Amino acid sequence: MGFELVEFVHPSDKHSRVYRRVWSEGIDPGDVYQRFSFLKLPFAFAAVKRNQKDVNRRHLLISTVIVFLLLTLGGVRAAEDDLTLIKAEIGKRHDEAVKRLQDWIGQVSIAAENRGYPEGAEYMAKLARDAGFQQAKVINTDGKPGVFATLDTGAPKTIGLYFMYDVKQFDPAEWTSPPTEARIVDKPPLGKVIVGRGAVNQKGPEAAFLAALHAIRGAGKKMPVNLVMVAEGEEEIGSPHIPQLVRRPEVLAALKKCVGVFMPSATQDLDGVVTVNLGSKGVIELELVSSGEKWGRGPAKDIHSSLKAMVDSPAWRLVKAMDTLVSDDGNEIKIDNYPKPRSLSAEEKAMIEKVSKVRNEAQTKKLFSVRHWIDDLPWEQANERLESQPTVNIEGLVGGYTGPGGKTILPHRAVAKIDMRLVPDMKAADALAALKAHLAKRGFGDIEVIMTGGYDPTSTSADSALIKAQVATYKKFGIDPMLWPRNAGSYPGYVFTGEPLKLAAGHFGLGHGSGAHAPDEYYVIESANPKVQGFDGVVISFVEYLYELAK
Repeated sequence: MGFELVEFVHPSDKHSRVYRRVWSEGIDPGDVYQRFSFLKLPFAFAAVKRNQKDVNRRHLLISTVIVFLLLTLGGVRAAEDDLTLIKAEIGKRHDEAVKRLQDWIGQVSIAAENRGYPEGAEYMAKLARDAGFQQAKVINTDGKPGVFATLDTGAPKTIGLYFMYDVKQFDPAEWTSPPTEARIVDKPPLGKVIVGRGAVNQKGPEAAFLAALHAIRGAGKKMPVNLVMVAEGEEEIGSPHIPQLVRRPEVLAALKKCVGVFMPSATQDLDGVVTVNLGSKGVIELELVSSGEKWGRGPAKDIHSSLKAMVDSPAWRLVKAMDTLVSDDGNEIKIDNYPKPRSLSAEEKAMIEKVSKVRNEAQTKKLFSVRHWIDDLPWEQANERLESQPTVNIEGLVGGYTGPGGKTILPHRAVAKIDMRLVPDMKAADALAALKAHLAKRGFGDIEVIMTGGYDPTSTSADSALIKAQVATYKKFGIDPMLWPRNAGSYPGYVFTGEPLKLAAGHFGLGHGSGAHAPDEYYVIESANPKVQGFDGVVISFVEYLYELAK
């Protein structure tokens, strides 16, 4: 007498559908269970009697499902065995992995200073080759060179990687530990951290990912996915030439095979809380330049300050022009016909509400050395503003004499370094055009607007395979990650999420660090905080993520 499945439970819906189809053919579940009960398969079922089926067909189907389940279970157990060996290898290779990071921090590439090129690109290519990429080549652009690398093991799935090998400028006098020596220091209560420019932004997480590849290969295991890497050396100046890298025919063809693209990052705050970003703000980096030459008024060279009584000042002209861009408190954009940002959706507001209840406001203020949010907003509303509002920020003002003491001159030139963050429904080209038109309309058409880099914001669906794999991996570490509308910072993900690729893109990685773009930037190596992973734990998270992406 045969049986027909009434109820079936299995961890994977995909597998359940296969089993249901087979069971419904009239196979006796008792027969199947008896044949491979020693496997202790994780399923349960209930059945009712059904008419007898053809015996031969019945045996064939039983054999089919046994083979299918053996392959499925064999794959799961093989992956578990792989991970055990790989984790042991990570521990063995800890010192060499940390040394690799220290050496990389010592190899400085700063686009704004034209420092460390092409050496930085060549170093990045060597790091990729050493980690197992079969080919890694330096690709020249009209700016700094990039790197394109591939690791192909014939796996069914291919994942894209976005790396940056450049770092932000620094003044060694502001640091307590030399920024290029990458010293390991005690930082209570965090534990041992590595201090150096690029430690967390972004060489630390990237080195941890490379360490994962070394460990997989060192354990004698095959990579579960193929990899395509795009690395650039101009991220810190707004990635002006990344389209030339990504849109080369061979690079574009490789990326089109990818499920998505991610950037290794340190996502844990000091409470161990992890947020999964579903995008990033866009950005424009530019300079506003006021000069006597361009204006036709004021001096064409620096002159004695006593002459201000009879000569116009280009520096004051710049100040007055900038004052028209924002409200009196500097917090609201007043540029005429500026692109309108999209309002937060109900779903995004719910994300922010959930995270705001978990993330520690006092700790965040301490981390950023601030006492108040804009308008003394409550924590949740401050986060809503962070996620929803574009900004016009003054990075720096340069004009005249800035050395010790005073120097009584009337400068002939003044420069404001500006960044403008963009949110969804805003385009970098539209924002730049509005700024130029606004200045001209207000009588400041002589102020030069020099865009040095920038790009549009990005968005990725929470339902994408890339994001689902992130959530699943974090949960393996006992972390319940929370979705976050977008990173308030920026990266050039638009080249992946926009035409013609339209890929999912995001950031992934456990671990903690801080001080990006600031003195004493650090990345945790040995964590004294049980809620935060140290370097080896971060490496393991990347291994787990790759195996999860392979499913």
